[in-house]
Amino acid sequence: MPSLKTIRKRIVSVKSTQKITRAMKMVAGARLARAQARITALRPYAHKTGEVLKQVVATMPMAMPSGDGPVHPLLARRGEGRVLFLLITSDRGLCGAFNSNACRAAERAYREQISRSSVVEFATVGKKGRDFLLRRGVPVAQHFEGIFERLDAGSPQIISDWVMARFLREKYDAVFIVFNEFKNAISQIIRVQPLLPVPPVQGSGTGEQGGLEGAGEGASNLLFEPRQDVVLERLVPTYVEVTIHRALLDSNAAEHGARMSAMDSATRNAKTMIGKLTLQYNRARQATITKELMEIIGGAEAIKK
Repeated sequence: MPSLKTIRKRIVSVKSTQKITRAMKMVAGARLARAQARITALRPYAHKTGEVLKQVVATMPMAMPSGDGPVHPLLARRGEGRVLFLLITSDRGLCGAFNSNACRAAERAYREQISRSSVVEFATVGKKGRDFLLRRGVPVAQHFEGIFERLDAGSPQIISDWVMARFLREKYDAVFIVFNEFKNAISQIIRVQPLLPVPPVQGSGTGEQGGLEGAGEGASNLLFEPRQDVVLERLVPTYVEVTIHRALLDSNAAEHGARMSAMDSATRNAKTMIGKLTLQYNRARQATITKELMEIIGGAEAIKK
């Protein structure tokens, strides 16, 4: 049985850890409230951007690629011979299975593309995803450092400009985003979402992720100023940037929710462990006192004899 001193040290250590996890839970909760407000505000805008893009494409004489080419180079479909995955994770740990789930999903998608004889590379946002890939020898073409430290309107533009430039130069034939979509504080959903070429947007009317298929009725009655091709030239890059922005905000909110949940579990586990250690300490102390009493009584009886 451990000594009383050893048990006391363990109780003090666990109590210190409990204070840290409780504080981290409170910080994550405060950050989650702000992150949740941001992603909730962006989702209607992202959905409406897809709806407008859907309607513009529906009015074009060539809505999809044909023998003369697509109406916009970011709509060009060239197969998936060279694929880029944009993996979004966090820079820090202590958030449960948040990072590992995204990394495993990216690894599955990577192996699936490799089985199709595709050339696959990764771009990463977040140190955890980058480190996961490097440990497995997976090529990382680009790492975007410190995105979540300054997550503003310029952050997704940096990423979208880099991705679109390489897609237009035909370095990549397809681009996918792997990220955690925020549902609530204890629930995240892993998404492997196509980004380029701009996928068909299926308007759901719910704010969920959609595409360009199924153009809304009455789109042909719309009047555009300036012309559709001018609007499309600006709208397609905007759609790509907004999609990346949404993925970043989703991942950021999901990270804080996962960390708050993980720290809450850690705090409760620490409380349970303190209770068990306290019981163990009391039993050991009682056994020590009983042993000392027996020794005293034994010594007194020996003196009498």
